[in-house]
Amino acid sequence: MIMKKVIVAIDSFKGCLSSVEANKAAAEAVWQVMPAAEVVQIPVSDGGEGWLEAFRHALGGELVEIPVKDPLMRTILAHYLVKDDTAVIEIAQASGLPLLTSEERNPLRATSYGTGQLVVDAVRRGCKHLIVGLGGSATSDCGKGMLKAIIDTFAKYGNWDEVKALQDVRFTIATDVTNPLCGELGAAHVFAPQKGATPEMVLRLDEQAQLFAELSARHFGFDRQNVPGAGAAGGLGYAFLQYMNADCRSGIELLLEAVDFSSLLSDAQLVITGEGSADRQTLMGKLPFGILQNAQRQQVPVALIAGRIKDRQQLLDAGFSKVECINPEGLSLEEAMKPTTARANIVRTVQITLQNLLFL
Repeated sequence: MIMKKVIVAIDSFKGCLSSVEANKAAAEAVWQVMPAAEVVQIPVSDGGEGWLEAFRHALGGELVEIPVKDPLMRTILAHYLVKDDTAVIEIAQASGLPLLTSEERNPLRATSYGTGQLVVDAVRRGCKHLIVGLGGSATSDCGKGMLKAIIDTFAKYGNWDEVKALQDVRFTIATDVTNPLCGELGAAHVFAPQKGATPEMVLRLDEQAQLFAELSARHFGFDRQNVPGAGAAGGLGYAFLQYMNADCRSGIELLLEAVDFSSLLSDAQLVITGEGSADRQTLMGKLPFGILQNAQRQQVPVALIAGRIKDRQQLLDAGFSKVECINPEGLSLEEAMKPTTARANIVRTVQITLQNLLFL
């Protein structure tokens, strides 16, 4: 195989390397094996960590910094991206789980109010299209906090029907979560335990979600609690769908459109993608699978690297040309999570992968 152009689009290794850092390590490995190769590095995210960084790389634009409330209503600084009349919001900036210590995590208390402040600021700035990445939330409040922040700003008498500022604003939410708002597959049962909820809290959160959806359906005359994505980000997806008539899209598809991935693929010989842990769930709409599907349309092979690999044969059967774990057998998790170790292991793995492919 002769390779003149390689695309590198690796997701972040959470808690270890950002997408940009992982891509840089892989690109260095490509140049060590093929010094003359063109390497296109694409920072990627499916709507969670790195969403702003990925879209800033794709679109350019200006990062706006504003004070907002975190999930416990403490004032912090958060960012969103503005390009012309489009704003890109990463809800984790204001309502993210990493903003809380493990002891502070309590989805009965955590609020999405700060996400509403990001929306308000973007609308006041004149943005007419808001692209919102729904990933990494600490909340399970069905977006009620976000709605309150919008009402506090745009409704003199505290009534949602007074809010006119959003009438000409289009919302697109980015998530690969297809869960409904309520029930056994809903936001509380599936995701709240990761945010600190006890079994008793889960039941209470689900009851609150059902009541909120019933009241909202009566008010609007329609009910979007079962639309795929309603359960994303602790029900923030539902609030955007029900109250703002948002479109729901796959995060990776939105990003690949923004970077014009299909054009980049046209003369590429290989794509290298990856994530922290790859298994059969990777094939359920996660970022590397979205990249694979796009590359397959143009018959460009895709190599997958990850810090942990399970279900290797299923990944190969799905179409990945190579599936490689970057960590040698016996390496401790503590050592594997060190950024310097991860970078070195990515370089080594990509070098070996390329050398194997060159002899095919």
